Amino acid sequence: MRKPQLARTKGTTLSPTSAEQPARASLAELARYFLWLGCTAFGGPAAHIAMMEDDVVTRGRWLTRDHFMDMLAATQLVPGPNSTEMAIHIGYVQQGLRGLLVAGACFILPAFVIVSALSVAYVAYGSLPAVGALFYGIQPVIVAIVLQAVYRLGRTALKTNALRMLALAALAGTLVAPFDPVWVIIGGGVVGLALTRLPRTSSLAVLWLPIPTAIARLGDNVQTWLPSAWLAQVPTGPALWRLAWFFLKVGATLLGSGYLLISYLQNDLVNRFGWLTPQQLVDAIAVGQMTPGPVFTTAAFVGYVVRAGASGNIANGLLGAAVCALAIFLPSFIIVALMGPLMPWLRRSAATRAFLDGVNAAVVGTIAATLWSLLATAILNRRDAVWGWPLGGTVLDLFAAGLALGAAVVLVRERAPNSTLLIGAGALLGLLGQALAGNL
Repeated sequence: MRKPQLARTKGTTLSPTSAEQPARASLAELARYFLWLGCTAFGGPAAHIAMMEDDVVTRGRWLTRDHFMDMLAATQLVPGPNSTEMAIHIGYVQQGLRGLLVAGACFILPAFVIVSALSVAYVAYGSLPAVGALFYGIQPVIVAIVLQAVYRLGRTALKTNALRMLALAALAGTLVAPFDPVWVIIGGGVVGLALTRLPRTSSLAVLWLPIPTAIARLGDNVQTWLPSAWLAQVPTGPALWRLAWFFLKVGATLLGSGYLLISYLQNDLVNRFGWLTPQQLVDAIAVGQMTPGPVFTTAAFVGYVVRAGASGNIANGLLGAAVCALAIFLPSFIIVALMGPLMPWLRRSAATRAFLDGVNAAVVGTIAATLWSLLATAILNRRDAVWGWPLGGTVLDLFAAGLALGAAVVLVRERAPNSTLLIGAGALLGLLGQALAGNL
């Protein structure tokens, strides 16, 4: 797909930080640009935002850099996917509510179509040995990608000992708490706000309090998250409105990294309701990582898989994909439309910044809590293990563990690794491993 040429202001050499009037994009230009971006923007939200900055600020001059950075900061203060909300913001600044709808929809649509097509193929052919072998190799790579995300987020968010303790408390609470991760995240924001009002020693003491209780409860709740218990789960089909409500809640409350979506899916759809198996959860993450555009289109994959069921009903599946995608993205459109005028004030508020610091710390801990489940699904007690190694009552797949370790090394050594290429390499190695093990 050819990259569209973005309009510039005529007769001026407007600099990215100039106070002069930037160029104004038409609805057609917004549609062309964000359709192109939705088809080509691999690499996650950080990469999407970098591409927007280069195109919209430096090349097209639709916004000054200061304005762009103000909008980027604002997206950190509200729920929803950051890169999608940036697209919606840009459309709103250029063409008001019509631009908001056009830019957001055009950025989301390509990923939705691609994910829906992959979902149809996954349900129809996912039981074939070759397809299973591809996902066998992808799953350990996903573990490494999420681990890298936790590390990078932690380096940015955990700036003080108090915030590090808050992240540990969120990790422990997510593992054992009987409620949604959203309450852990909101609680983190409240604690972050309280930390600004307490002496340093008192704040650290407050953060230590929930950890011993969580550790004590961990032994009582261990069976709820061991691989053997998860692998025995059989999903049951929920009503469509319940899926829609779940994803509407996610879209309206998810603060911080898009990787937090994994925690929501695991806690509710896998552990609580059993609508997804752990295997399907990891595969859903893989599909979201290997396709361009917003990571939140993972919701379309989940909606299709859950609603299509074992019979592979395509009509039900596509309806589920569309409803779940609409539900998870709808809050972002509403938030940008309603909160746009308040963003400068929110950004200047010291209380808001403290709340956000606490939220970000809790997000790091919550995402870290999902790593054990992802790792266990990828390398422990696998029926298709290539090289099984007994380890007490557990069987460790050394081949899959090697893939996870190798992917982690690549991610550490490369400054800007292409996650799509890494996932592709994992798929090919998984196919090779299964072939050598005689499972194909």
